[in-house]
Amino acid sequence: MKAAVLHDYDEALSNPVFVTYEDVPDPAIKGPNDVIVRIGGAGVCRTDLHVIEGIWRSKVDLALPHILGHENAGWIEALGKGVTHLKVGDPVICHPLITSGHCLACRRGEDMHADESEFPGINVNGGYAQYLRTGARSIIKLPETLSPKDVAPHTDAGLTAYRAAKKASRHLLPGEFAVVIGAGGLGHIGIQVLRALCAAQIIIVDRADMALKLAQECGADFAVKADGSEVDEVLRLTKGKGAEAVIDFVGEGDAVAKGLAMTRNAGFYYIVGYGGKIDIPTIDMITSEKTIVGNLVGTYPELIELMALADQGKVTLATREYRLEDANTALHDLHHGKVRGRAVLVP
Repeated sequence: MKAAVLHDYDEALSNPVFVTYEDVPDPAIKGPNDVIVRIGGAGVCRTDLHVIEGIWRSKVDLALPHILGHENAGWIEALGKGVTHLKVGDPVICHPLITSGHCLACRRGEDMHADESEFPGINVNGGYAQYLRTGARSIIKLPETLSPKDVAPHTDAGLTAYRAAKKASRHLLPGEFAVVIGAGGLGHIGIQVLRALCAAQIIIVDRADMALKLAQECGADFAVKADGSEVDEVLRLTKGKGAEAVIDFVGEGDAVAKGLAMTRNAGFYYIVGYGGKIDIPTIDMITSEKTIVGNLVGTYPELIELMALADQGKVTLATREYRLEDANTALHDLHHGKVRGRAVLVP
């Protein structure tokens, strides 16, 4: 099969070629619960850039050469002997983790905390290819209204945004405020989820005019330019108190400090983006009673819930399609802020 393959790390992201389009062996069924998916769409994520930078080397056992791609959807191509609920040709979306289902975390539905797991695109070969090996536990059948290439980024970007926004929606009441920092690939999804699940007023903060416009199209009530005065503007909109919930899809640079400053006393700061650090004096934590919540990718049931919203037209993805052989162009466009929403590779 054809695949876009990572051969070398690039810590500065300065090389013109990140991945090489080449022939590689087809993935094979290894166990009775394995599934081979013919890829219909593979999302291009900023995490892919972090893998190329080498940031994930300290977190996972990753051997090069490696096939990126952890946001995958397509059609069933082949099934292990133990898989009876799927058939060849079924349109499907893949939860990003492959797990056995035997450990306590899996039985509680928290597969992302499984004792043992494979993460296609992160520690095993992913979907920047024509075919992908995954597990039957990871597969969700798609309704007829949804095409694999149109929903593939939901498997990480959408699911992660959904998980954070769902947590926030549980305590947001009418008349309260939610701030979303970053209206890019995750943020534009988070806005729609908040709009679907609660009645809070939504303030979006971003430095890019393209992202702010997209945010307003997705249902944001207020768009604030991240030009150095964003904290003051959010405090003005919230009458000096800050927002009950702040969801930070950036998580680096000065976004963290500003996100905490936008969070009102007894409010919740949800951190999704990564690369920075949270540094807050303990006395400030005590006196403000703010809650800081980490957010990993969501659960299998949450991906089903998100597909229900997508099926109803309440959450849609802004996507830009690239051919699989143009994976380098997609990655460079993402790196340089040229992608509106999410990029998707289509074999």
